[in-house]
Amino acid sequence: MKSKFSPSNDVAIITVSYNSSAQLADFLASAVNSVYSPSQITVVDNNSADIAATEKLTKKLCVNLLKLDNNVGYGSAVNKAVPLLPEEFTTLLVCNPDSELNPQTVTALRNAVQDSTVGVAGPRIYNEDCSVYPSARSIPSIRNGVGHALFANIWLSNPWTKSYLSEAHLQNKTVSTGWVSGACLAVRRDLFAQVSGFDDHYFMYFEDVDLGYRLGKMGYTNLYVPEVSITHIGGESTKAIKKTMLRIHHESAMRFIQVKYKGILWAPVRGVIRLGLALRFWFQARKATT
Repeated sequence: MKSKFSPSNDVAIITVSYNSSAQLADFLASAVNSVYSPSQITVVDNNSADIAATEKLTKKLCVNLLKLDNNVGYGSAVNKAVPLLPEEFTTLLVCNPDSELNPQTVTALRNAVQDSTVGVAGPRIYNEDCSVYPSARSIPSIRNGVGHALFANIWLSNPWTKSYLSEAHLQNKTVSTGWVSGACLAVRRDLFAQVSGFDDHYFMYFEDVDLGYRLGKMGYTNLYVPEVSITHIGGESTKAIKKTMLRIHHESAMRFIQVKYKGILWAPVRGVIRLGLALRFWFQARKATT
């Protein structure tokens, strides 16, 4: 009799690489050991300078490689891979290349999203120092989103950050949450197609927030599954261009605010938030260069 955590043969694992070949070896080794066949794994490369190393590695491991002519961003890269997958892959597992997977996590997330009421599901995520990353959070609102953006770095115990981060990531059993981190999430392929995948307008960051928000509005429950976990190291390619990533993060945050609070009546509020995000970016960019 098979264990409930035996490798799944209907899961497609998709990871996006941008100058990430140094991290891919460990990730792909863990991914190959988490599924029945390496053919279930696809690396989407965003026009990286290290593509030769990635080609060599994926060929050695018999893993699929989709090479893009331009860096289209994280969510868009995933979107381009999904239509090319064989029909038998009915569950998608999107995961960062600087992570380590295991069959228990892949199977548990796959099983979690088989419930027709579930949108996406994500595991507990450990940082490299073994601390728990707050990967399950509330959907940003005017109150908790703005409060978190303005005070998270200067008033650590502020109530808005506490509300936004929630305490879901501290739980030891499966709970519902607003959204789960795109560093590792599972979703049924048909549902992903139904909502047209990730929103291509987000180059990086907030594509996971937006997906959780849209699924929640449709009545689906997003799940945090802390019974299983991955380890996330943190992208070296983004560390090298930290200020650029900060700018993209704040642009994506503003994009989400515009999506959630659209219409002329919200224009003054959006203006205040835009100013607040600009100040936050200025503060964090200065901190990043000192």
